[in-house]
Amino acid sequence: MAVKLKRVYDAPSPDDGHRVLVDRLWPRGLTKERAAVDSWAKDAAPSAELRRAFHRGDLAWEEFDAAYRLELSGNPAVGALRTELSAHPTSTLLFSVNDLVRNHAVILLDVLGL
Repeated sequence: MAVKLKRVYDAPSPDDGHRVLVDRLWPRGLTKERAAVDSWAKDAAPSAELRRAFHRGDLAWEEFDAAYRLELSGNPAVGALRTELSAHPTSTLLFSVNDLVRNHAVILLDVLGL
């Protein structure tokens, strides 16, 4: 089983396999057809408060990372997402932020352990 990361604004590809949006909010300006999302795991995304604090600059990346991992540790959506992803040979976690290295999907993938 392979799990990849990709911006939701990038063109869908057959290589993406099962496409799962992992943002709490629907991406601006993107239709459901263009996004080609198979499922939306918004409950596995950072809480609104945590997301806002990080985007405002109130939290450094390391603080955001630690806080999000703490949220995920008690979140039943993580197990549900792990089960969903394990049912597909290839899956792609989709996110909307511009930073490809420092984003919540990177942390989520690490926590999923896939």
